[in-house]
Amino acid sequence: MNSRLKSGSVTIPMAQSLPEDDTAATPMLGAGGRTVSEAIVTRLVATFDGACLLGVGLATMHWHSATVDWRLQGLVVLLGTVLGLNFLHLAGAHRFALFDRLDGALLRALLGWLSTLGALVLAAAFIDPITAADGPWMATWFAGGVVLLSAGRIVLRQQMRRWTREGRLGERVAVVGAGPIAQHLLRNLAGSQANANLRVVGVYDDEAARLPRRCMGHEILGTVDDLIEDVRRQGIDTVIVALPLGADRQLVETLNKLNLVPVDVRLCPDTFGLRLGAVSVSHIGGHTFLNAIDRPLRDWRWIAKSIEDRVVAAAIVTLISPLLLAIAIAIKIDSPGPVFFRQKRYGFNNRLIEVWKFRTMFHNQADANAEQLTRRGDPRITRIGAFLRRTSLDELPQFLNVLRGDMSVVGPRPHATAAKAGTLLYQEAVKYYDARHRVKPGITGWAQVNGWRGETDTVEQIRKRVEHDLYYIEHWSIGFDLKIIFRTAFGGFTGRNAF
Repeated sequence: MNSRLKSGSVTIPMAQSLPEDDTAATPMLGAGGRTVSEAIVTRLVATFDGACLLGVGLATMHWHSATVDWRLQGLVVLLGTVLGLNFLHLAGAHRFALFDRLDGALLRALLGWLSTLGALVLAAAFIDPITAADGPWMATWFAGGVVLLSAGRIVLRQQMRRWTREGRLGERVAVVGAGPIAQHLLRNLAGSQANANLRVVGVYDDEAARLPRRCMGHEILGTVDDLIEDVRRQGIDTVIVALPLGADRQLVETLNKLNLVPVDVRLCPDTFGLRLGAVSVSHIGGHTFLNAIDRPLRDWRWIAKSIEDRVVAAAIVTLISPLLLAIAIAIKIDSPGPVFFRQKRYGFNNRLIEVWKFRTMFHNQADANAEQLTRRGDPRITRIGAFLRRTSLDELPQFLNVLRGDMSVVGPRPHATAAKAGTLLYQEAVKYYDARHRVKPGITGWAQVNGWRGETDTVEQIRKRVEHDLYYIEHWSIGFDLKIIFRTAFGGFTGRNAF
């Protein structure tokens, strides 16, 4: 019997895709860890290569400035950089699978750069401008390029080994189902050479209590509900649902549960797969899967959102620092107690974060868990606190949460753990409430600028908030964020519901 099912332990042994006798534990990611995406690494390497070739070319021109025609040589450097990136790609120098093999990585980088030099020399024999730009400086450029390209791959190899030790390298995959489809899938993944960067962390099935302890050498770790908790704790990237597509009720329930967590969900097609309409697909470990759910803000979208948050938050904190100081002084004068109020709230992936606000209540009446929501004319609120709440200035310290990485400038508002709609906890009032935690919470959001803030006396009020939050998650873009920030700045976070 599965150890989780017997004891309820939260420490879960996980198996890599190895035969049963050789099963080894997969490292568990830390609370703040993220797996390293192949797409991000390969594109960063390509960007680094382009910057190196262009930078060395310009530095070489400066070094030989006495004998260089900047217009002609500049044209050659630009042409050589573009050709270099293409030849490096064709030589396989940007293949993720080769980055951990230093000899292969260096050889392919050298081959790509040497091919670039050959193309430039050949062009110099027939094209007059390039012929005029030829000279000893090109040998310096080539040598400098070799040094930087090689150094970059040596550093990358060391970094990849560190990521491997931390359990962050490659895609972490869980499989739902232990029947014939899952068994066939796991057998093929174990024998495939295309899944070197793929790690099966375990198998989940709602019938786990009645199944053997293992499925094709991988431990059956529990039910789909257990999988939801593991996604939140262990950084699983992709869930492959290997259930018969004819089991529509079970599939719908499984997908509805998986839609609550930030994970890619792929369907492993069975004989009924061809009956589906137009769907997009993914290729994992040399196999094709139907895309059912995409986690929001993955790869470059996550990087763009993170950069946007840090840049905007740093700029705003710099601009409003005198205002923050003035508010802090006003709070201390108005009533005894600390300037800041810190409260545990749900953040990304249902993890608890400590949200900072200016204190707006009398210190001895503070409600850390928000068990009693504030109401109009609430006697617990101080005089300065009423003004801060009405204008939402009490939220300004949350820009520090953004700089720490706990929150975003724009996103679903974080709610306190005991917040209620009427008499029901939010999770009870809205069935799929946790789906809003698939992204970081924000200081402002689409729900807030559309007037859905303040009291939640009824279930309908929190449902409307969640509807707007999910709309934001599904339609995110930097332009959408800027639109929300603009509307917030011009009254979107004030009004009759702000108190």
